[in-house]
Amino acid sequence: MGFEIPMPVQQEVIPFLLQDTRDLVALAHTGTGKTAAYGIPIIQQIDPSSLKTQALVLAPTRELCLQITDDLTHLAQNIENLNIVAIYGGANIFTQIKQVGAGAQIVVATPGRMLDMLKRKKVNVSAINWLVLDEADEMLDMGFKDDLNAILSGTPDQKRVLLFSATMPSGIEAIARSYMKKPKEITIGSKNKGAENIQHQYYVVHAKDRYVTLKRIADYYPEIYAIIFCRTKIETQDVADSLIKDGYNADALHGDLSQAQRDSVMNRFRTRNLQMLVATDVAARGIDVTNLTHIINYNLPDDIENYTHRSGRTGRAGKSGISIVIINLKEAFRIKQIEKQIGKKFEQVKIPTGSDVCEKQLLHLIEKVKNTEIQHKEISVFLPAVYEQLKGISKEEIIQKFVSAEFNRFLSYYRNAADINVEMRKESGRTVSSFRTGSGSSSGFVRLFINLGQMEKFNDRRLTAYLFDTANIPNLRISHVEVTRSCSFFETDSQQADFLMAKFKKEKFQGRHVQIGYADKGKRNKGKERSNRDYSKATNAFFAIKRKRR
Repeated sequence: MGFEIPMPVQQEVIPFLLQDTRDLVALAHTGTGKTAAYGIPIIQQIDPSSLKTQALVLAPTRELCLQITDDLTHLAQNIENLNIVAIYGGANIFTQIKQVGAGAQIVVATPGRMLDMLKRKKVNVSAINWLVLDEADEMLDMGFKDDLNAILSGTPDQKRVLLFSATMPSGIEAIARSYMKKPKEITIGSKNKGAENIQHQYYVVHAKDRYVTLKRIADYYPEIYAIIFCRTKIETQDVADSLIKDGYNADALHGDLSQAQRDSVMNRFRTRNLQMLVATDVAARGIDVTNLTHIINYNLPDDIENYTHRSGRTGRAGKSGISIVIINLKEAFRIKQIEKQIGKKFEQVKIPTGSDVCEKQLLHLIEKVKNTEIQHKEISVFLPAVYEQLKGISKEEIIQKFVSAEFNRFLSYYRNAADINVEMRKESGRTVSSFRTGSGSSSGFVRLFINLGQMEKFNDRRLTAYLFDTANIPNLRISHVEVTRSCSFFETDSQQADFLMAKFKKEKFQGRHVQIGYADKGKRNKGKERSNRDYSKATNAFFAIKRKRR
């Protein structure tokens, strides 16, 4: 198969599984060669003359289930009568029942479909010799704890349990205590730490500039091959749709897609017909794609441990990769938390300017031209006419015209692009932001709040569009939009603020009144003073009436 030097996890695990009889807990990141580490010893010790199921491998997702099955099948290609069957949801269960019924010495399964097969009594695991939990921490994260317990309880006591995990949360320790007998622990690297060959970078932006930053990253790395992680299915689809609309080679992967759609997207991504895959954490679990250049965290995961899983998708099999985080100022403190978790330092990187992007794209184009293979035979017949057309034009002018023809789109788009970097500085023990906006600035702007947010399915782009459409104010300027769960904040021209608030005075959204007010501290204080004066007047009037009645 072309392998010459075993990966570190293989050097440790293979001899142990061939020479020892104990259970095993192996902590190693994704992409480090775990499948071969347990697959080679199991295949060597399987009895192909028996049709009984002798090994069960459980994996968190159908993608990983299929990947493991393919790897094991490849490893066992020269062993006669050894059948390896994949059992996973989203495929015809009766076809899988037929395949297992014909004899399957090794079954690779997702927990949900495996439990279904056991309830139907179509798979017999009462005599297995091997039980492998691959990416066990992800199975627990995805809520398979009860399914795992139900499956494990039906297996024999005399079996070897092999548990492979990237991290060691408490749930994994509980499984080890309940179902394993004094297991040996092998750790490649350090517990819960990030892989060594991944660079961790972060960009600080205003919330409204998150998507613009993503586009700049994609443009700055012309050969990018990346997974972009979003928090929700809605956001995932929105970002993918926006990238496609803007001409990028991207698509979405999330739980609302059918199995056929998921397979189509993944096939296109694996064959690099897609450069960028926008995905949720759950949908991306178990994706085994080599040579990814970048992982981009469009939003940080709620659980810090998930960052380890995300970043581990790049830098696989000894290759290097970059994990990028896009954050706003309110999230900056989380970088320290992740650094502590993974034991790695993040580098704050400047968002490329328009000039940076244009230079990088131009040099990439020139390098591509330099490395283009000339098809002398095919083009020779056309060259005389080409030379005739170019007669009288100097070499320098030809180069200039060629670059302009190929490059005008980027030059036009980035000609007046703003610098969207946000700089953080420490002042009196707190973090303060300063920012540059290129051709404009925030002077003469005021900050407003609106009582609409994520609960009403708004993001920064949707909210901006809603404000423009509803207000219908010529030359309305909206910037620095920040959407939270129950409300949102944005900046507008101070001369337009009162007019905007008046426009929304009688506006309703989904049956409730829309409220827009000043978020600026000075404005709030003035409003508070006014409220106090009104309250005092009302109180005095109330007591005057009472005295009059007496």
